[in-house]
Amino acid sequence: MTTGTAETADRAAAAGTARETGAVEAALATGKGGGRGGRLRRTLLASLVAAAVVVPVSAAASARVPAPSPAVFAEDAPPRSRYAANRDNISEALRMAHDAGRSGRADRLRAMAATGATQFLAFDGRGRGRAVEVFGELETADRIAVLVPGSDTTLDTYERFRSGAVALQQRLRADYPRTAVVAWLGYDTPSTVSTTVLTVGRADDAAAELAPFLHWLGDLAAPGARLSLLCHSYGSVVCSRTVTGPAVGDVVLFGSPGTGTGSARELPTSARVWAGRGDADWIAGVPHVRLGGLGFGTDPVDPAFGARAFAAGGGGHSDYLKPGTVSLDALAAIVLGCGPAQEAGHA
Repeated sequence: MTTGTAETADRAAAAGTARETGAVEAALATGKGGGRGGRLRRTLLASLVAAAVVVPVSAAASARVPAPSPAVFAEDAPPRSRYAANRDNISEALRMAHDAGRSGRADRLRAMAATGATQFLAFDGRGRGRAVEVFGELETADRIAVLVPGSDTTLDTYERFRSGAVALQQRLRADYPRTAVVAWLGYDTPSTVSTTVLTVGRADDAAAELAPFLHWLGDLAAPGARLSLLCHSYGSVVCSRTVTGPAVGDVVLFGSPGTGTGSARELPTSARVWAGRGDADWIAGVPHVRLGGLGFGTDPVDPAFGARAFAAGGGGHSDYLKPGTVSLDALAAIVLGCGPAQEAGHA
């Protein structure tokens, strides 16, 4: 693919995003008349459009990029062999992206492979891409956090997701050395401006991938290791539909639009369920309704949902894992098993 062809593909992808915006309008609009249902639909649409303005959707116009097929491993393949094979795969994906004139993707892959110590359990450079990266030593850690990202997290925006994982690992290690963080971009995240971001379809597909991964991780970790599932934005919809198993002690929802369920008791987990939202997070303005297959219902930070509340500070939607924040301290405390005091008025 030449550079000119790639730019044409980018424009086509951007046009596709515009068409998806129109599809959202078509899906939500049920006529110009009044009525509670119509008003709720229009409110939901207005919030989606507002979110699209606030949140950059740089991944929406990402054209498909050539890349090798992902490495295939036996179930019992140790992490070290996976890391080595995926480093080779990233190098090959970088070469192919460069040869195709995809300088943007090549730059991002180069950043991913910048050090020889990168530890990817999984990598797929095709299309929007997938990656599962480890920070710390999985096999000796007895406190493991699995981060699940929200919409528009792709290989083209991976660095911001990775920086949050690094910040969490550094914060954890400041208090306790035997920790690991797994950045799990193991699903095709929806675009912020699309019909898919308002439904549980992508979340159901992701949950079918995440559940066996958590089981595998629990078997791999040190005996008695405690796993925490930290779920941001649309990632909280994914986690709310994932059967976690006994190794997961905490499920944490932050910046969540809802879960598609009415209460924490309905989630397929025996873990403690936490919820928090920063004071400046725009997602507070998203209507917590469910109309047919659209929307996610009860707000997880509403006491009626029944989650344990944690203080998330005054940050915005992308600030939860920033160094020095109240939210990062709270999330680290939950992972280490010394959960923060609950906010007043929450169960």
